[in-house]
Amino acid sequence: MRTRIRASMLFLFLVTVFAGPLYPQNTDRLPPLNHHVLQYVESVVGTRVDRGECWDLARQALEHSEASWDGSYGFGKVVKHRKEKVLPGDIVQFEKVVVRYTEGLTTYTENYDHHTAIVYRVKGRGRFELAHQNTGFSGKKVGISPLNLDHVIRGKISFYRPVTE
Repeated sequence: MRTRIRASMLFLFLVTVFAGPLYPQNTDRLPPLNHHVLQYVESVVGTRVDRGECWDLARQALEHSEASWDGSYGFGKVVKHRKEKVLPGDIVQFEKVVVRYTEGLTTYTENYDHHTAIVYRVKGRGRFELAHQNTGFSGKKVGISPLNLDHVIRGKISFYRPVTE
């Protein structure tokens, strides 16, 4: 599994370096703060932000974007993902989440007891690419990984839209 993860990270790095940003090209349709959050994330993919904790990436992205937030886990306006559209640049908070999925003959289980990430790309309803650090696949550096909400078997996931006030 480690070899597959390393190969995936190398692929994402090469795509980022040689093909440009992975987030949608029509970022002009995003709210300005989401666009700024994505610009910040793009500038730090593959590097460690602050201490390398998951929360550090969201904190730095929000501060860089001059967003208003409570300095804790109130990252902005709550987005009800079952009713509202989740956008790139939204912040994601995981609480006691377990994700389980199968690829080929292998079943994977990921645990996010208390984790923070940023939506990097929306792939479809309930399917995203997330930017985050302090993970098993990218360590303390910012990496990109998929999340399919259909694979969540337990826990709570909250989405937040960056705001100015």
